[in-house]
Amino acid sequence: MSAGILFLIFFLCLFVAIPVSSSLGIVSVLPGFVDPSFPASATYVIRAMLGGVDSFPLLAIPMFVLSGIIMAKGGVSKKLFDVFSFFIGKLTAGMPSAVIVTCLFYGAISGSAPATVAAVGSMTIPVLVNLGYDVKFSTALVAVSGSLGVIIPPSIPFILYGMASGVSVGDMFTAGIIPGFLIAGCLMAYAFFYCKKNGEDKVKINETVDALRKKGLIKVVLDSFWALLTPVIILGSIYSGVASPTEAAVLSVFYSLFISLFVYKTLKFKEIPNIFRESIKTFGPMLFILAAASAFARVLALMNVPQTVSTWITGTFTSKAVILIVINLFLLVVGMVMDGGPAILILTPIMVPIMNLIGVDLIHFGIFMVVNLAIGFVTPPIGINLFVASSLTKIPVMDVAKNALPFILLFLIALTLIIIFPGISLVLLG
Repeated sequence: MSAGILFLIFFLCLFVAIPVSSSLGIVSVLPGFVDPSFPASATYVIRAMLGGVDSFPLLAIPMFVLSGIIMAKGGVSKKLFDVFSFFIGKLTAGMPSAVIVTCLFYGAISGSAPATVAAVGSMTIPVLVNLGYDVKFSTALVAVSGSLGVIIPPSIPFILYGMASGVSVGDMFTAGIIPGFLIAGCLMAYAFFYCKKNGEDKVKINETVDALRKKGLIKVVLDSFWALLTPVIILGSIYSGVASPTEAAVLSVFYSLFISLFVYKTLKFKEIPNIFRESIKTFGPMLFILAAASAFARVLALMNVPQTVSTWITGTFTSKAVILIVINLFLLVVGMVMDGGPAILILTPIMVPIMNLIGVDLIHFGIFMVVNLAIGFVTPPIGINLFVASSLTKIPVMDVAKNALPFILLFLIALTLIIIFPGISLVLLG
């Protein structure tokens, strides 16, 4: 069975609404079923699935998921939003920019784009609407800004890429900092343009910010201090060498529990079992997808797909620039139809040989691969951020997507800069 037919069957399975994990499982066992001499028998596939999730770095994912849910229930996003509103709320587009910065910081806690949209959006969208901002603009703003959750470290896709490519997860985290801030800056630029063009209700905004400022700088900062300290503890422990990314993820769980239970007292002990159940419901389906994607990646390796694709691309296109354009267009399309996790596990082994041949640093490639797939979070038909944001406001998904388009264009500009200038990703690595 050829790889082309295998991928065609995979997309047909998705088209008829077969779950992603089941679709990956089906195409993983098909080659062995059709050709008994093929090494990947059903037993091999099951072992590959178990082996794929038997990974110490992978353990960081459920820990960051759990930490993000604890922070969401503990109202940490509100603390972050208040302190940023205090400082920049009265500026032009200050409140939308405060939402973007909140997503930036919350992404450094949860590592998940949908979790960032849910936690930040549920709190900030009503605030923006009450301040006079259009509900569709507000929903689109949060949907796109939530994608920063997979670019700002700690990032779940970075963990998966490090596992699939063999590069250091810690280096991926370091490399993602400046690209994340660059994208946030581009989103703020459009928010500024939008507010200049459409105007803002300065009376309501000033009243809201003045109410915050009446509390005093010290009170607001102290109230938000423990929330602001979260990414510092997580990333500081990794970059200082005190903890690995997985160990830092476990630290983030204990820290989030401590501040939610004892500092902010926004969480009660009786709520903890429900939080654990919610995290299992969140990570459980993801685990099956990751296991099946790992097995499918091994099947593709046995079929020599990475070598075949690498040979075809480098033989068809001779220019490094053209190869990068083709690959990035391909990744953008993949991000529209496939979740980022399985896409990374399946495509990384195929793309890495090509990057080595054309001399692209694998960490740099990992950054712009994840940024490409992050754009898929806000592009139909998958666009999970769109669905999460839509569920918060009941705005139709396509309406959210239309209003997100200018933000996506700025996202693409940032992606282009990241691709053209590798130093944006690699400068912090020395």
